Amino acid sequence: MNFSEFITEASSAAAASAAAGAGSWISLILPLGLMVLFFYFFIIRPEKKRNQEMQNMLNNIQVADEVVTNGGIIGRVISVKEDTILIETGSDRTKIRVLKHAIAKNNTVHENAQEAAAIKKKKKDKPTEIK
Repeated sequence: MNFSEFITEASSAAAASAAAGAGSWISLILPLGLMVLFFYFFIIRPEKKRNQEMQNMLNNIQVADEVVTNGGIIGRVISVKEDTILIETGSDRTKIRVLKHAIAKNNTVHENAQEAAAIKKKKKDKPTEIK
């Protein structure tokens, strides 16, 4: 084997290993990209949607709505402030002040969200007093 044959054989081996190296990068990046897409569409995006729905529900709570707290307390809203809500529970009319973020569910169905926003704006202009 002379020197020129050796150089030709070495260069063809280097080209083959470079092509295999490019293929190995693709085989590493493709599964990683698929995992990122999976996490985005099945974990991150639905969580953002749930958070947005929860924020809309909290912003649209009005006086006389029936709500359920995270602790399982069911009551009727007496007053709404910026970060707290006063609810009345039970037949003995016990009043409890809870944080807005402690509300898990609003059982009152509002027909139109725009009407609810308009009512909230009117009530915001007129402050509610606690007796």
